[in-house]
Amino acid sequence: MFSALTRSFKNERSWGSIQSNLIAGLSVGVIALPLSMALAIAIGVPPQHGLYTAIVAGIVTSLTGGSKVNISGPTAAFVVVLLPIVHTYGLGGLLVSGFMAGIILILMGSTKLGRLIEIVPYPVTVGFTAGIGVVIATLQIKDFLGLQLDSLEGHYLHKLGQIGQALPSVHWQEALIGGITLAVLIVWPKLKSKIPGHLVALFVGAISAWVLSQVSTGFSIETVGTRFHYVIDGQMGFGIPPILPAFNWPWHLPAADGKPIGISFDLVHELLSAAFTIAVLGALESLLCAVVADGMSGKKHNPNDELIGQGIGNMVAPLFGGIPATAAIARTTANVKAGGSSPLASVVHGLFILVSILSLAPLLAYIPMASMAALLLMVAWNMSEARHFIRIVRVAPRDDIITLLTCFALTVLFDMTIAVAVGMCLAIMFFVRKSVRTAEAKPLLFEHDHTENITKEISIYDINGPLFFGSAQKALNNLMYITPEVKVVILDMTEVSMIDMSAIVAMESIAKNLSDHQVGLIINNLQPRMILKLRRVGIRTKEGKVAFSRQIDDAVEKAKRMLVHSNS
Repeated sequence: MFSALTRSFKNERSWGSIQSNLIAGLSVGVIALPLSMALAIAIGVPPQHGLYTAIVAGIVTSLTGGSKVNISGPTAAFVVVLLPIVHTYGLGGLLVSGFMAGIILILMGSTKLGRLIEIVPYPVTVGFTAGIGVVIATLQIKDFLGLQLDSLEGHYLHKLGQIGQALPSVHWQEALIGGITLAVLIVWPKLKSKIPGHLVALFVGAISAWVLSQVSTGFSIETVGTRFHYVIDGQMGFGIPPILPAFNWPWHLPAADGKPIGISFDLVHELLSAAFTIAVLGALESLLCAVVADGMSGKKHNPNDELIGQGIGNMVAPLFGGIPATAAIARTTANVKAGGSSPLASVVHGLFILVSILSLAPLLAYIPMASMAALLLMVAWNMSEARHFIRIVRVAPRDDIITLLTCFALTVLFDMTIAVAVGMCLAIMFFVRKSVRTAEAKPLLFEHDHTENITKEISIYDINGPLFFGSAQKALNNLMYITPEVKVVILDMTEVSMIDMSAIVAMESIAKNLSDHQVGLIINNLQPRMILKLRRVGIRTKEGKVAFSRQIDDAVEKAKRMLVHSNS
C-alpha cells in the first residue's frame, strides 16, 4: 500500500515534475467532468454521484494504490453491471455493493492476486468489453432520439423490442441536438486540437439548443437541469447541487422504494454476488489500465498495491455518495500524454472537479440529455474496440474466435459475469485440448556411437510436453503394453515441463506394471523438483528395478547393467 506515493516522493520532487503533473491533472479534470456525469446518468443515478466518485475515489486511490499514473473514477465498463443494481436496490443498494466490493478488492490485493490480469486471455477481454460497448450504445438510443419511453426493462432483446416500438415517437429536436453533438465528437479529433473533443461537443450542443430555443418558440429539449432536482434547506434546485460531497452511511440512502435501505445479513447476502462482480471487473480494468500505462510511461506499477488502493477508494467513495470506481484507460492515457507522472495529477484532477461543482453547477444544468447520450455513444464505440474485434475474427486461431464470439454474445444477451466465466472455461478447455495433443510418448531410435548396439531387450521412449490430468494418461498409455522381449524401459523426460498428481499416479502404475513383469525402469533427465515428487510416492532408486540418469548415454549403460543383473 502507498507504494506509488512513496516512489513519487523519491523521484518526482523537482519543480518541473510538479508543474507537469499540475497541468496533466487539470487536463484530465476537464475530460473527467462531463464523462463522470454521463456515466452516472447511464446507470440511473443523479449526475453528481459520478462527480463525487471522480473526486473521492480519484484522490484516495491514487494516494494508496500501486500505480503512479492511473486515474480512477466511474467507467463505462461498470454500466451494464450497476444498472440492474440501481433498478432493484436503488442508490442505497448500489453504494452498499460498492463498499462491499472495496472490501473484496483489499482481500484480493492482500492475498497477492494482483497478477490476475495475466491469466485472462485477450479474446475474453475484447469479447466482454465489445459486448459492454454494444449494450451501452443501445441504452443511449432513448435519450439520443428523445423516445417516449419510461424505462428500458428486461433482457437485451426485450429492450430492443421496446426501442423498436417507440421509434415512431422520435423527438426531432432531441435527435437534432444529439446529431450535432455526435458530429462534433467525430470530426473534432481530426483537427488535432489540444482541447478535448467531448468538451467542445457538449458546449456546441448546449449553445445550439439555447439558440434554437430563442429563435423558435416550439423548440424544447430535456437537459440535466430539467431531469434532475435537489433540495437544500427546503429549497428546490435544478441540475447538480453546488455543495461539497457530504458524509453519509450508504445504508441510510434510499432503496428502490425511496425508503432507507438499511443494513442486514439478508441484504449483504443478496448483494454479495453483485459486489463480487464489481470487484472482479474493477480489478481487471484497473490492472489492465496499469499495464497500458506502464507501456506508455516506462514506469512499473505494483499490482497488489493497486488492488488494495482500488479497494480503499471503493470503500471511502460510498461514504460520500460515490458509485463504484476503477481505473479508466482513456483518462489514464490522457494523463500520461499530458505529462502526468505521479499521484499528484490524479489529486489535481479530483480537486478541479470539486471546484467545478462549486462554481459551474448552474451552467452544467444546461447540458442537453441528447448531448450526454451522444457522448456515451462515442464512449461505447471506443470501448467496443471494433478494429481489434474484426482483426481477431480475421486472423486468430479458431479456438480464439469461438471464445471471442461467445463472450461477446453472452455479454450482450445475458451479463458480463456469465460471459467471463464461460469464456475462461472455454479458454481452459481449449488449452487442455492443445496440451493433450502435444503430450506423447514415442519410441526413440538413436544413431550414436554409444547406443548403436542397443538390443531388443532395451526400449527407449521420448516423453514430450506437460504431464497433467488431461495429457498424462494419453502420453503414458503406450507404456502399459510392451513386447515380451523388452527387459528394460528408458523414459527420456527431458522435454517434460510439469507433472501433476494425475501424472504421478500414472507413473506409479507404470512402475508397478513394469516391476510385476520383471522389467526395469530408467527415468532420464527429469527435473529434480519432479524427481522429488516421484520419490514421495515411492518411485525411487531400486537395484535392478528403478534408476535415474542425467544423460541418455548414462541411461543406456545403466540399462545394460540391469540386463546383466536380471540374467544373473
